[in-house]
Amino acid sequence: MKALWWRALLLTLLGSASALHNNRPPRFMIDGQTEIVLRLKEGTPAGSLIYRLRGFDPDGDTLTFGVREQAGQEILRIVRINDYEAHIYLRKELDRELKDEYALVLTLTDGRLGEGNFITQSLLIIVEDVNDNAPIFKPYQASISVREDSPPRVLAELEATDLDEGPYGQVVYSLGELDGEEGMFSVSTINGRGVVKLVGQLDYERKFLYQIKVLATDRSNNERVNTGTAALLIRVQDVEDQPPEFVSVPPVTRVSEDTRINSPVLKVKAIDGDRGVNNKITYAITRGGAGIFGIDSNTGIVYNLRPLDREDPKNSNGAYILEITAKEESRALSSAPTAKTEVTIMVMDVNDEAPRFRSAAYVCEVNEGAQANSPLTFLGNTKPEVFDHDQGNNGTFQLFLNGDKGVFEVTPREGINEASFLIRVKNPAMLDYEQVKSMNFTIVAKETVPNNPKYSSVPVTVFIRDVNDNFPEFTEPFYEVSVPENSKMGTTVAWVQAMDEDSGNFGTQGIRYTSVGGTSAEILHLDAITGVITIKSNDISFDRELISRHYLTVEARDDLGRGNRNTVQLTLNILDVNDNAPVFAQDKYEAKIVENSDDFNPPLFIEAYDEDLNGTANTEIYYSIVAGNALRNFTIDAVTGRVRPSSLIDFEKLPGSSQNGVRAMNLVIRAQDRGEPKSLFSEVSLIVYVQDANDHAPRFEKMHYTASIPEDLEGGSPVVQVHAYDLDGSSPNNLVAYRLMSGAGDKFIIDSDTGAISVAPGASLDPDKTDPKTDLYVLKVLAIDGGLGKEQKSAEVIVEVQIEDVNNKAPQFIDPGTIAVRENVPVGEIIYRIRAVDLDARPVLRYYIDPAKSEARNEEGIRVKQSDYNYTAVFEVSPSDGIIKVARGLDREKVDLIRLALRVEDLAATKEPQIATAYLTILVDDENDNNPKFRLPHYQRSITENSKIGVVIMHVTADDADKNRTIRYSIEGPHTDLISLDSETGEVHVGSKIDRELQSWINVTIRATDNGVPPRFSFAECYIQILDENDNNPFFVGDIVNITVREDAPLGTEIARLEARDADAGDFGKITYLLDRISSGGKFRINPDTGVLNISEVLNREERSFYTLIIEAWDNYQFGYQSGESRNAFKQIGVNIVDVNDEAPVFEIFDGCASITEFHPIGELITVVKAHDKDDPLTPNGRMVFSIVGGNEQGLFEIENLDFSSAKITAGRTLKALYGNYTLSVKAQDLGMPPNEATTEVRICVTDFNDNAPRFLSPPHNYTVIVPENATIGTPVIEVHAIDDDIGANGAVRYRIKQDPLGHWRTFDIDHVTGLIELKELLDRERQKIYEIRVEAYDLGIPTPLSSDLDLMIYVRDVNDFEPQFVKDKVLVNFTEHALPGEEHVKLPDTIDRDEIDLLDGPPPPVCYFIVGGDAAEKFHLDAYTHELTAVKELDREEQAKHELLVRATENCHETPAISQTGDSNNSNNSLLRVSVNVKDINDNAPKFVKHIFTGGFTTETDYGTEFMRVKAIDLDAPEHGNVSYYLSGNVKMTLSEGLEHVKRSPFMVDRETGGVILNFDPQRGMKGYFEFMVIANDTDGLQDKAIALVYLLREDQRVRFVLRQHPGEVREKIDKFRDVLGNVTGAIVNADDYKVHVNSDGTVDKTRTDLYLHLVDKRNNSIMDVAEALRRVDLNIEKLDALFKEFNVLDTQPAEAQALRAEPENMLLFYFFFATVFLSILLVLTLSLCLVQRTRYLRQIKAATVNAFVGATPTVRLSGRAGRVPNTNMHSTEGSNPIWMQAYENEWYKSDEEVEHGSTEQASEQDSLDDNAITSEETCGESHDDTNSTPPVSRSNNKQTIFFGTERRMSNIVVTQESSSEVKENNELNRGTFHQNLYTHFEKLSSPFGRKLETTEL
Repeated sequence: MKALWWRALLLTLLGSASALHNNRPPRFMIDGQTEIVLRLKEGTPAGSLIYRLRGFDPDGDTLTFGVREQAGQEILRIVRINDYEAHIYLRKELDRELKDEYALVLTLTDGRLGEGNFITQSLLIIVEDVNDNAPIFKPYQASISVREDSPPRVLAELEATDLDEGPYGQVVYSLGELDGEEGMFSVSTINGRGVVKLVGQLDYERKFLYQIKVLATDRSNNERVNTGTAALLIRVQDVEDQPPEFVSVPPVTRVSEDTRINSPVLKVKAIDGDRGVNNKITYAITRGGAGIFGIDSNTGIVYNLRPLDREDPKNSNGAYILEITAKEESRALSSAPTAKTEVTIMVMDVNDEAPRFRSAAYVCEVNEGAQANSPLTFLGNTKPEVFDHDQGNNGTFQLFLNGDKGVFEVTPREGINEASFLIRVKNPAMLDYEQVKSMNFTIVAKETVPNNPKYSSVPVTVFIRDVNDNFPEFTEPFYEVSVPENSKMGTTVAWVQAMDEDSGNFGTQGIRYTSVGGTSAEILHLDAITGVITIKSNDISFDRELISRHYLTVEARDDLGRGNRNTVQLTLNILDVNDNAPVFAQDKYEAKIVENSDDFNPPLFIEAYDEDLNGTANTEIYYSIVAGNALRNFTIDAVTGRVRPSSLIDFEKLPGSSQNGVRAMNLVIRAQDRGEPKSLFSEVSLIVYVQDANDHAPRFEKMHYTASIPEDLEGGSPVVQVHAYDLDGSSPNNLVAYRLMSGAGDKFIIDSDTGAISVAPGASLDPDKTDPKTDLYVLKVLAIDGGLGKEQKSAEVIVEVQIEDVNNKAPQFIDPGTIAVRENVPVGEIIYRIRAVDLDARPVLRYYIDPAKSEARNEEGIRVKQSDYNYTAVFEVSPSDGIIKVARGLDREKVDLIRLALRVEDLAATKEPQIATAYLTILVDDENDNNPKFRLPHYQRSITENSKIGVVIMHVTADDADKNRTIRYSIEGPHTDLISLDSETGEVHVGSKIDRELQSWINVTIRATDNGVPPRFSFAECYIQILDENDNNPFFVGDIVNITVREDAPLGTEIARLEARDADAGDFGKITYLLDRISSGGKFRINPDTGVLNISEVLNREERSFYTLIIEAWDNYQFGYQSGESRNAFKQIGVNIVDVNDEAPVFEIFDGCASITEFHPIGELITVVKAHDKDDPLTPNGRMVFSIVGGNEQGLFEIENLDFSSAKITAGRTLKALYGNYTLSVKAQDLGMPPNEATTEVRICVTDFNDNAPRFLSPPHNYTVIVPENATIGTPVIEVHAIDDDIGANGAVRYRIKQDPLGHWRTFDIDHVTGLIELKELLDRERQKIYEIRVEAYDLGIPTPLSSDLDLMIYVRDVNDFEPQFVKDKVLVNFTEHALPGEEHVKLPDTIDRDEIDLLDGPPPPVCYFIVGGDAAEKFHLDAYTHELTAVKELDREEQAKHELLVRATENCHETPAISQTGDSNNSNNSLLRVSVNVKDINDNAPKFVKHIFTGGFTTETDYGTEFMRVKAIDLDAPEHGNVSYYLSGNVKMTLSEGLEHVKRSPFMVDRETGGVILNFDPQRGMKGYFEFMVIANDTDGLQDKAIALVYLLREDQRVRFVLRQHPGEVREKIDKFRDVLGNVTGAIVNADDYKVHVNSDGTVDKTRTDLYLHLVDKRNNSIMDVAEALRRVDLNIEKLDALFKEFNVLDTQPAEAQALRAEPENMLLFYFFFATVFLSILLVLTLSLCLVQRTRYLRQIKAATVNAFVGATPTVRLSGRAGRVPNTNMHSTEGSNPIWMQAYENEWYKSDEEVEHGSTEQASEQDSLDDNAITSEETCGESHDDTNSTPPVSRSNNKQTIFFGTERRMSNIVVTQESSSEVKENNELNRGTFHQNLYTHFEKLSSPFGRKLETTEL
């Protein structure tokens, strides 16, 4: 039993062991990592999923995950998800400050590892810091006491700590808000502490207690930033540093001028400026007072030392300004502080002055009979002024006269201080010169005070003056005389006499005849004493033709011509004499006549006129030819002046040379009158230009020409020359050009100039190559002259050319083809035989290899040079039989393919060698004969240490020149365990962990073996370098903490150099320096490489005086910063900014004006100016001094500093009579070096004192005004004007009429402001003829206004019954354009006045001329008095050639007449004159071409002498200056030309008159070219303009053809509009080339249509635009061209048809082959298309059966007419073409709707259907759509389209289908050209029947 038990136990143990042995352990799935590392931020909430565990069990057992019990394992919770996964969660929140990492062990078991046995995996949890702790200050002293005079120093050091790490734990210190004291304290971060400093200047008196906050902030770079705060209380201790301060200062004190001596006047008080110190104050007067005042030094009481006198001139009008100084008695300071202030003492007035006159006596004069209130005139240098220096009532006085007997009065009656006075007439009756010659009296000035008034008086003497009061009178009421117009100087014209009743010079004795006025006054001389009128000079005389009657006015004045005046009318009649020769209508006559013409066209008339009296012999004219008619070619009618040719003119017989086909004949025409006693004549030049006519045809020298040439004659070789001549007398009529009319084909060409016939370039004359064979050519040569159009003449001649045969056939190879040859083939082996044939009878052929043309390529297809491998020497060919053998070894690796050039030569050739070439292609087969070869001799790579296993290090590659390129790689050498090699790809990987410190290099050898038999191999060495990783932090070197910098340091100044080091190498050891931008404020920058700290922006101490810079040092910054692979270090530096004088003073704004009177005291304050300077106020940089730098040239003002920031402005001297506004420029300059300054303007207004009376300027005293008796109420009489030298209200003048005893003042009224006197009552000359009024001008001065008087006499004149009248209705004057304004003067004719002269009314008024119409632009000025017309603006004839002015004559010179609105003079109103101003032309405009560049073109079909384009220039001048002639300038530049070498002369001529460009040579087929030349347009005087002409020799495929339904003549007339619109729309230059009658495709001519050929030129480069591009632009802009195409009825637009190519015989085979290929391709496409169509039709039939089920209520569709044909561009003929119109518009657009519908049914045979299964409708679409304004609908079903056309007519529904019958119809139409389709688009339509689209246009 025991044995059995042990056996059972043993079996059990063995079974258990077997079970344990068979269980495979599980494993963690962690992607090859050795440790699980998790980085979690502190504060991650509890319950967060932080990792997903995965496991794997090979046995498929259920897995259990866990964590080993250890410290920290309580933070995790593992939750099983399934048998192989579990999640790890956090149990509680992490806190880095408690623990920053957890190293845990995870467990894994499948339950079969045994109890306590687990698979383990290490887990490292790193807790990353977040900024969750604020800085905390350590204990510190919270209160600090500082003296106010303490310099900047350290006040305290504070320290704060932060439990976070990195930037979150680094603390930076700063100051909180300081309430405006930012510059007083600062804090710096030094060694982790906050150092609080005093940086400003304390002031106890300003502030004695400061409370600041120091902020400790961490350097977090995310949104959350934590801050700690520490409060400091700073107390300021006072010291003695302030001067005394005045607390009581009366600004102004008033005291009577009779105050006793030593009487107290005022008191001031001052205290110590220091609040904590109270020293004693003493007082003293330091300036002002003039020794009159004193002060008590202890009490500050001011008293007077002497008597006061307000009138003393030494003071400022009784004002004293004292400067009082307060001085502090201080023991602490060596220099006692002081303060100053100013006080003003005003001395009040007492009455102690009497009024006094400026002069001791006055002498005056006055006219006898002067009216009341007339002022007396003071004589001598006396001043009528009185003054009293007392103030107020004490200075007020009254004026009056004593002893004047009531004749005079004085004004004003009262004055204050100072007044001017006038003495006026009060009683005029006492002023009689015959009774009293002079008067004496006294003027008295007396004060108005009631008690003891003071007064003074002076004597006055007045003298009475005589006046003149009678007018001269003529002996006759008017005078009339007659005189011949040719009267000479001295001839007496008239004698007038006048008498005057006054005596002496005032009477007849003093009469002088002063002037004669009128239309001829400048011709006459008036004797001032006798009154005899004579002719003044022979230089100017009468001209009856200008004026036949003159109306003059003679004036006489007494008092030797200075007194009263009168006038009389003198009428002067002019008698006619013969003094005018005939005048031709033109200065020169020119006419043109064509040779053989019988008369001028139009008829030529010579016209002259005579200005003498009509109807007399003086104006009878007859004509004659007096010179230049030697051949008697012309005659002239003596009466009519018509010039005719006497016979037909033969141009060739005329003498002289010709120019441009014209000969000039100079004739002289005479026009002579029949006047007596002497006949007068004039002559004019007549130039007749005779133009040559083309009346002679060319003639050939021979009647027949022959030539013989060989068949191999080269192109360009001469054959024969023909010659013809023309007997015309000028070019181009006598120029001959030659053309080949027929027989030449493309074999011969002719020189159009010389007639030389030569072989055409490239032509072959070989008869064997022509079909049929041709050896004789019969040429027809045409000679044409230079005549234009129908005038061109020609002649013909026959030329025969015989072709001689030669032997010239070359041999031809039979194509060798391609052969294959194996490399290394034995030498001498035959590989091929070549053969060639020769068409010649007995050829001798020899074969060669041509090395130069042979080529070979290697396996890559690269060409092999023979210098690298001579592949042609590998083979040799037998010359006679063409057998090719191998001559040397062949290597396939050098050459894989050989293209061997073979040559055969016919040695029997008679001329040049006959050689043919061919190519034999040889393919070389391969053999295995090369070892593998690595691409590099060795390989070198690098890799970082600790790289993962499997990382690719390098890739090695070996190549095998043989075609079998299968290669395997193997590795040999030491350290092969660290790397592995892929044997197929050659990739080298990391095999195991690499440590750079153990192994810095790995060197191995790699073998490459090919797959050949036997195999070949080769070796390559590999070198692998192990690179370092970054594992060291940088650190700073040096102890830089604080830096001082001037604020004006230049940008880029180096202020410090920092250095940091790193133990790593390479980039990991490279330091990059960074500067925190927030701490630097952007003012500094650091060089990231050198660590140099410099200034980046301008510093400003006034903005910030201290900076704390934070500098960072990073390694591997360039490559590792973004990825977190860089390490860093920090450093803090303080920068203190030192002040410099960089701020200029700034003034406080001074608004308004400081107002004072002109009596402001000297030295008294006016205003105060203030300024501030941002610089440090404790240094000279912030202190200022003030000065006046402008506006004070008279020294009226002074300025004085009050302190360093303000100054006062005072009066520097008296301002009397200097009133006005003064603007002072005040400068504030600081005391810095160099100083800064600023200026401002201070306005001071000095007001006026009323001390001047008004004075009259106009009219003068005793002025007489004449007013017509019919003047209405309100009529202006005169305007008086007075001024006042005062200003403001004191200078404001007002007017009034003073009352007079006779009541004259009641008749008139005056405007009190303007002084305009108007009629208040109607006048009656019979009742009152003379009015005398007195006007008073007074000012508005306060308190006493001043005034002056003016006496006026108003004379009532009788009514003027007649206005001045002109003797002519119209006059013609000339002005030259562009003459300087005012340079030319024209005097207009005088007028006559038919009014009777009223001797009592005085002399008649002057006549004034005014322009009343036609001068809206104000270009002319008419002097109203001299009657001279001038131009005031520059005239331009081209702008306006004639001006019609309307002039009015009037005696009312004071009022300008109203402008005439009609501009038309009335014949009944003779006071109006029509002045016609003709602007004479000068040549001031050069011709201007309408375009700078003209383009045109012609083809080789254009005839010689054809005008193919025209240039045009416009000259704005008159015809005599603007006759434009055209010339071709310089040489014609030919570019890209071919076949033009024989054109020796200019290819073009320009018509001188029309500008037409004419073809001057005969273009031949094959010619090409582009021409450029310059065209000049000259006018008569040589002014010119230039333009460029670009001419293209066009190909037919460069032109566009427009088919228009108009006649060619109609199109030609309107072509300019067509070209302009088309050019504007397409953006190109459009040129018309040709107009042809349309020819239909069947050859019939349609005269109702025109083919218009155009070519378009690109404006950008002036190149011919391709037809495709031209048509594309037309298509894109078709909507814009719609109106144009409708106007011209454009039917079609397409390229001009190109001529068929004439193929050479040797090219015909290729042409036939190409055509056969195209035809077969088309046939194939048609076959495939038909198959597809049949299939589609079947599908459509099925679908069509179901259409009705989907139609619904809509009407069914019927099969209607197809879409009409549209004009096409050969680009879109299938796709709707050029969408201009449909066929209905092309031919039937004018039909009615019914005709269109009917027509569409009749054209069913022309349908272009897309679907023959279209559904037929029972009703038309026109019936189903009544709304014509609705949008045309389009309905689509399957592959059919329903399209509606039109917007204004009824809609028509068209269903387009396609079927085989319509295709046949379309093919027929294609052949006839009626469907406008080309072949290619037709095939496209057939090949794609389902994709066809239609385009429509709304008509």
